Amino acid sequence: MLLKSVLTLLPIMWLVVALTALKLPGHRACLAALVIAVVLALTLWQMPVVDCATSALEGFAAALWPIILVIIAAIYTYNLSLRTGAMEVIKRMLAGVSQDKRVIILLIGWCFGGFLEGMAGFGTAIAIPASMLVVMGMDAAPACLVCMLANAFPTAFGSVGIPTVTLSNVTGLDPMPLAFMTVVQMLPFMILVPFLMVIAGGGGVKALKGVTGLTLAAGMAFVLPQLLVAKFLGPELAVIVGSVVSLAVTLGLARMRSGKPIPAEYDMGAPAPAQDGAGKDMPPLTACLPFILIFVLLLLTSKLAPPVNGFLSTFSSSFKISTAESAGMTSFSWVNTPGVLIFIAAIIGGCAQRAGGKVMWEVFVATLKQMSKTIVTIMSVLAVAKIMTYSGMISDMANLFVTITGTFYPFFAPVIAALGAFVTGSGTNTEVLLGRLQTEAAGAIGASQFWLAAANSTGAGIGKILSPQCIATAAAAVGLTGQDSKLLAAVLKWALLMLVLACLVVGLLQGVAAML
Repeated sequence: MLLKSVLTLLPIMWLVVALTALKLPGHRACLAALVIAVVLALTLWQMPVVDCATSALEGFAAALWPIILVIIAAIYTYNLSLRTGAMEVIKRMLAGVSQDKRVIILLIGWCFGGFLEGMAGFGTAIAIPASMLVVMGMDAAPACLVCMLANAFPTAFGSVGIPTVTLSNVTGLDPMPLAFMTVVQMLPFMILVPFLMVIAGGGGVKALKGVTGLTLAAGMAFVLPQLLVAKFLGPELAVIVGSVVSLAVTLGLARMRSGKPIPAEYDMGAPAPAQDGAGKDMPPLTACLPFILIFVLLLLTSKLAPPVNGFLSTFSSSFKISTAESAGMTSFSWVNTPGVLIFIAAIIGGCAQRAGGKVMWEVFVATLKQMSKTIVTIMSVLAVAKIMTYSGMISDMANLFVTITGTFYPFFAPVIAALGAFVTGSGTNTEVLLGRLQTEAAGAIGASQFWLAAANSTGAGIGKILSPQCIATAAAAVGLTGQDSKLLAAVLKWALLMLVLACLVVGLLQGVAAML
């Protein structure tokens, strides 16, 4: 039985070896992990062939709708904004607020990066802000570092809340209390990270001098709205609202201190003038329109507007795809799903930005090509998770970890999640792969399932910024391709610090979950 439990780790350990030592592309490594999971399920766990096949099919379907749909829609919106020049307008708007490097780090890396994670995710929240910081005069490596630090904890609500929604689907937990518990657990980190960004980007603790209050305000304004949104609306808008409020507060405070002298080592100079080309004469409101529309549409169709939400919810279907005994119904919302709403906002915004049908189609086709390998990766990982769950492999894995750690398991829960994110490079994939393990372990030791599910999100965000995929994305965005080890060395000590703190928070504050 012990050997069997250890073998449940084989698909995960394969991914570690394949992605780090063998350096296989993610889609190939995940396809091979699917083959390993199928073989184990059919042999050692004696899962019926039909159950195995239909479980994989359920994983494919759950990946395509809504996870892949929302990722494609979000990346399409961003790509279209690049094509029309709207992103350049947004970049100039942010760059024109202050010449203080520390303020710019908070505005672009923390606030705007958080907004991009909430809207699109999938590397855009690191690649875009980092490239903006470099264009404005910041060195490439520190620019990547601060943006990777900023991305760790908003990951749980990236791509319009998809990781937490997925975690809810995988574990069967109610998404609204799960989202609230996740924000509660991450609250100290959301306040801490802006300080770490200023220290890392400014060259030491001395960089906080003169901007301590602004840094604290940026963190508080980000996390407090998240608490309210998660509590009353759920995960979809949590980071989006938090980042918008933080951006407004940080902008206001930055303008109030605009007359103060800037130390020479933090002065980035005036922003570059607009160049000829797409977007040169585009009004700021038009440039921001797709993102404004996404926010409005998501808000109007949320549970905050019961008549609209109730009507659109009728356009849904539920099917029992997997024939496994423990499998439930798989639900699909055909209209009131973030991916559809984002596409609508992108098309309307694109029209306002004078992007014709031909341009929109070209961008859509290019986005599909860009995301093709990612689609294979996500579908494979979800199929692995479904097979491992319905065959009983996840339960056996949870029993193994609980046997080893006992009642101290919560102290190790973030580490397990960080390992998963390091392997997959994705918060969503980590939720799929390990979310059920965390809740089963919680049940075994009598801990809160919501608290340990949230720990999976906390650890996943930290592990993601160490992943080869994340580092490669950041390096490519700022022209450091081939210098991945340099970026890994830069972010490693900060990530390890956050992981140790996360283990202490999850382990020592278990009682908080019982009171909420």
